[in-house]
Amino acid sequence: MRLFIRPLLKTILLSSSLTLTACGSLLSSMSEDFSQNFNYVVLNHNDPQTVADAIPAYLLMQEALIKQQVDNQKLLLSTSTLYRSYAGLINKDKLRLKALTDKAFHFGLRAACLQKDDFCQLEQLVFPDFETIIQQSTQNDLKVLYTLGSAWASWIQAHKSDMNAIAQLAQVKTIMSQLVKLDENYQQGAGYLYLAVLESLLPPGLGGNPELGKQYFEQAIKLSENKNLMVKVLYAKHYARLLFDRKLHDDLLNQVMAADAKQTNLTLINMTAKQQAKELLKSANDYF
Repeated sequence: MRLFIRPLLKTILLSSSLTLTACGSLLSSMSEDFSQNFNYVVLNHNDPQTVADAIPAYLLMQEALIKQQVDNQKLLLSTSTLYRSYAGLINKDKLRLKALTDKAFHFGLRAACLQKDDFCQLEQLVFPDFETIIQQSTQNDLKVLYTLGSAWASWIQAHKSDMNAIAQLAQVKTIMSQLVKLDENYQQGAGYLYLAVLESLLPPGLGGNPELGKQYFEQAIKLSENKNLMVKVLYAKHYARLLFDRKLHDDLLNQVMAADAKQTNLTLINMTAKQQAKELLKSANDYF
């Protein structure tokens, strides 16, 4: 009986192993397509709260897949982007923001390291070395640059009480400057939007350059063909409020409120922009 059971047991174990391997391969091939489809549905959804409620479970699934596919750069990039996007939807919870942007930054760094050996441990480099490496990047690096730069910016925003985090704004600025140099139209001019906010964080006396920021905001509006409403919200929030320009502030936000939010791959962010525009208009009398 033992002579019969042992070969049978080996056959069962081998069969199970092959089945699991096949399932893993199938899951690997399906995961990227599903991730792309999921991201499309999210970007084109018209209810930010529904998306915010749905994303956490999917994020856990993404991380489980990464455990299985540690070198899957596409999966790392999409997970970084999704964590950053989710953080943007729940931006009033400071503790969660820190945890979520930590994740986004972590996966962005891992994806960058898979792109090039020089991109490994970018966050640990002294700035001159960092700048040299980023300025040597090419169009093949655009997606990695944008994903990492945007995740880094979100991480800094969430940790803005830490001066060590604020000191890393120069790294994000370098990444986005290289991005627009390589392709200013990438993500409909999103690189200019990040640069605009960065230049408008501080008044001129403290090292900011809001007038350059204004130029970047206008360029971002142009390249997005006036479809990305969040550009105008951030323009009002960071530039108009910084310079106490009430007229520009209200004009921009009223344009957002009157615009059609439904745009391909921008519907969710536009609905979020409308929510934020409403809040900014409501608080305008107290601010100005």
